Amino acid sequence: MTARAVKAAPYHHGDLRGALIKAGEAELAERGLEGFSLRGVARRAGVSHAAPAHHFQDAGGLLTALAAEGFRRFLHRQLQRQKKAKPDPVSQMVASGLGYIDFAMAHPALFRLMFSSGRPAHTSPELAEAARAAFDQLEHDVTRMFAANGGRPARDDVLEVWALTHGLADLLNGKRMRFLCDMRKAEREKVVTNMLRTSFTEIAARARR
Repeated sequence: MTARAVKAAPYHHGDLRGALIKAGEAELAERGLEGFSLRGVARRAGVSHAAPAHHFQDAGGLLTALAAEGFRRFLHRQLQRQKKAKPDPVSQMVASGLGYIDFAMAHPALFRLMFSSGRPAHTSPELAEAARAAFDQLEHDVTRMFAANGGRPARDDVLEVWALTHGLADLLNGKRMRFLCDMRKAEREKVVTNMLRTSFTEIAARARR
């Protein structure tokens, strides 16, 4: 999604906090972390300059809330992919990986905020809970994959699956894999699916050793 496509509608009534988070995402997508400001968020939401500070105290508070919301949407995207995939553990793990990449490519600025920035307060209970839920789902999916082969994963196995998936998402997000980024979506997804399936099958096979 381009920055121009991410626009926040002016706030009228109802959920002001939600409207500010939506405006914050638009501000982040268009201006980046360097240009992010509460004044800009307030202007996009059509509220007073004091309104964001009342809800979030400062820019860091809003970015923390935005990162937490990002992790919830990130997990939702993965689970939606899994609902449409075959039920076997490797296919479910591949679907989760595709959802991971979907989110990264659709929301590059938000993805960087969640995983690469020190601006959010990662010790915040809201953010820590949302991030933990995403990691717990990863751990659950890797455990299922190993259990199908009669074993249990070590923590290193979980981290390897995470590193592989995140690395691929980050490379695509940064457009560093031009041969994939330049492909049509369906063609790119086929290549990425094969890459993930091959890697995950090899990792899960360790359970038999």
